[in-house]
Order: sequence, then structure tokens, then C-alpha cells
Amino acid sequence: MVVASKDPYTIREGEAHPPPSNFFGRLGYLGPSLIVTGAVIGSGELVLTTSLGAVAGWSLLWWLLLSCWCKSLVQAEIARYTIVSGDTYLRAINRLPGRIWRISWPIWLGILAYLPGTMGLGGIFGGTGEALSFLLSHMNIELSGVWCTGIAAMIVSAILSTGSYRWLEILMLPLVILFTITTLICSIAMQFTQYQVSASELLTGLQPDFSAFLLLSALALSAYGYTGTTSGDRSSYTYWAIEKGYPSFLGSNRDDPNWEKHAIGWMKVLHTDIWLGLIIVTCATVPFYILGAGVLNKMGLAPEGSDAVIATLSNIFTQTLGEWAVWIFSIGAFIILFSTVLSSVGSGGRFIPDYLIEMQFIDRSNLKLRKAIMRWYLGFLPFVAFAIYLFSPNFVILIMIGGLTSAIFLPIQSGATLWLQANHMDSRIRPSKLTHYGLWAIFFFELTMAIFVIWFVVLPPIMN
Repeated sequence: MVVASKDPYTIREGEAHPPPSNFFGRLGYLGPSLIVTGAVIGSGELVLTTSLGAVAGWSLLWWLLLSCWCKSLVQAEIARYTIVSGDTYLRAINRLPGRIWRISWPIWLGILAYLPGTMGLGGIFGGTGEALSFLLSHMNIELSGVWCTGIAAMIVSAILSTGSYRWLEILMLPLVILFTITTLICSIAMQFTQYQVSASELLTGLQPDFSAFLLLSALALSAYGYTGTTSGDRSSYTYWAIEKGYPSFLGSNRDDPNWEKHAIGWMKVLHTDIWLGLIIVTCATVPFYILGAGVLNKMGLAPEGSDAVIATLSNIFTQTLGEWAVWIFSIGAFIILFSTVLSSVGSGGRFIPDYLIEMQFIDRSNLKLRKAIMRWYLGFLPFVAFAIYLFSPNFVILIMIGGLTSAIFLPIQSGATLWLQANHMDSRIRPSKLTHYGLWAIFFFELTMAIFVIWFVVLPPIMN
């Protein structure tokens, strides 16, 4: 029997201590958002966001900002529940009413969504391979995207099969910062070229244009699903937060007279972590759209065809900084996509043992078996994603499928968060009324978007 205190996904006794008292103290406890940000800033930004800007021009800038900003509140509030309860995402979701056999209906939906979600991962792997192939071609090394994708899968498998959180935390920080800074520099440099953005163009982009949205609904909705925090990112954040130790730092003794004060303090740490991630995501995402709308749209270029996508996207750097910037783009594109597959696969591996636990196939106390399952899965999944990429004509389509799947699941998470807070949250640390109303607004918005995905994207091919 494994001692419960060694379980990284539950409240570990003996680790409770007061929260840091100031902002700089809170910075020392950050980390989960960097992991999630590594997954967030990737295929959605580099491929979907830039492509959306390329085909829509400035007409959907407002949509992109909405996609970034509307999701982090749900991430923060479901994490609020996690800190207090110690529940991982699946453990929390399984508390919802409406069980079918041993698990609640949202978990069954998650199982059904596994294939389209993995297809999206296959697309990200494919993009990583194509980016690596593009980089090597400038070194006079001709290696196809297929071979490079296979190499990427092997590297990711080798790194993640260790099951180490620290590996990811150490790797993500410099990778995310590097490409974020690079993209910002490029978008600023664009102002000194023929692709300079005017104030009127930006103002036009901030005015909702629903006709453009409907015309480009499939791409716009997939970009919405894969920009900002995705449904997978919001759920995986609970695992990173628990693994980091937030619930353990608070402790489980709610009778302690200092518990409420400490809970509020650790909530501040959590919110600092999440909002810092949102700032990074926004600063990285918006420039991609600006570069797509300002450069590719004016050039009449749209990323099409699996082999040509990365080459087309490289124009956002070469046309603004000069031809030499192809090296910056090549390295950066590979880094950002590689960091995404590392984070995405790493977080996905945390779900598998939880699925088996909630379905009562394995015991939660068997930590050794849980770790073994996770490591085998982390080692195996990259090759599954690679196989999906091999049988797909276009990695961009796979990424769009993943984005649309994410969009469908967003309202389930926001609705579950509202229910959990109402029924299982300690009344002393429930969110403010303003936050509560904001959650309801986001729930109805996400529900509407999920209906749009089904109505405009899923049903038309079936009906025809």
C-alpha cells in the first residue's frame, strides 16, 4: 500500500503553511500557468490565428480578443474549487449528477471526444515536423515533414515517459518567453515597412463583424477553440496546480481559525499565476493575428497545403524584418509547436489514470500502478498522434478538428464549475457576485458557440 501523503494528486498532509504576503512573494510559487501557456501558445496562434488574419483581414480582430479573454475566468474558478477540495478535474466532474454506470455523463462525452481530440494532437505533431523540416532545409538538410514528425514523436516520448513535472516546467519557461518576445518584436517592426498598420484598421478590427464570422465560421470557431486556454488546458490546469502543491499548501483542516485567511491568500497566488498566463497568451496571440492580417492578407496569401503552410507563414517575419529573419521564424516556429506537444501530451497523460480510477478499474491508493500507466501512456501517445498525421492529407485540418472539439466542450466546463461552486464549495471562499454573474455570462456564450459549431460545421456534412 502506497502512503497517501506521497500522492501528487491529492492534498498531502504536513505541507500546509501561510501564503506569501506580497506580490513578489507570490511570484515564487508560480509555475502551472507556464505549463499551460506552453500548450496554449502554439498551433492555435501560429497556424489558426495567423490563417484567420490572412483570410479575414482586420474584420475578426475583435473575435480573437474575445477568444483569448473569455476563458481564463472559468480556469480560475474551477481551480478555486481544486485548491479547497484537492479534487482533480475528473474527480470533480464525476461529482455531477447524471451517472451512467459508474461515471457521470460529462466523462462519457470526454471519452467520446478522445479521437477528435487526438486528431488535433496529430495535427500539432504534423506542424512540428513540418516546421523542423523547414528549418533543416535552410541548413541544406533535406528531410521530409513525415520523417521530422517521426523524430519529434520519438523525442517527446523519451522526455515525457519519465513522468516528471519539473522537466516540463524547466523547458516551458524559456521556450514560451523566447517566441513571445520574437513575435512582439516582429509585429513592432512591421510598422516600419509597407505593411504598416493604421489606427483606422485597428479600430475597424475592434468592431464586431458578424457577416465575416459567419462566412469563415469553421476557421473562426476552430481558432476560438484553440486560442487562449482550451477545454483541455482548463482541465489540465487542475492537475498542474495540485502537483505544484497549492491544495497541500492550504491544507485540509477547515476548523483552523486561520484557514479562511490562508485560503484567500493562496487564491491570490492562484490568480496571479493564471492572470500572468493570460497576459503572456494575449501578448503572443494578438501579434500573430496582426501579422496575418497586416502581411499575408495584403500579399493575398493564405496558408494552404500541408507542405506549404510553414513556408507561407514565414512571410510574417521575412516581410517585416528581412529575408534573414527566416532563421528566427524557422527556429521559433519549431520551438513553439514542440513546446505545445510537450505540454499537451504531458497534461493528457495525467487524465488516463484518473479515468481508470473513476471507472473503478484501479484503486486510487495504488500510486505505483498509476505512475506506470501514466508513463506508458506518455511514451505511447506521441506515436499514435504520428500515425494519425500519416493518414491525414493536411495537418491544418487536424488542428481545426481539435479546435472545434475544444469549443464544444467549453460550456460543459463552465456549467460544471457553476454547479460545483453552488453544491460543493465552502461558502467562506465562494467568488464574488460579480465573478458569479461573469461565470453565467461565459457559460451562455460558450453554449452558444458550441451550438454554432454543431449547426455550422458538424451538421452540414451529415445532412448533405
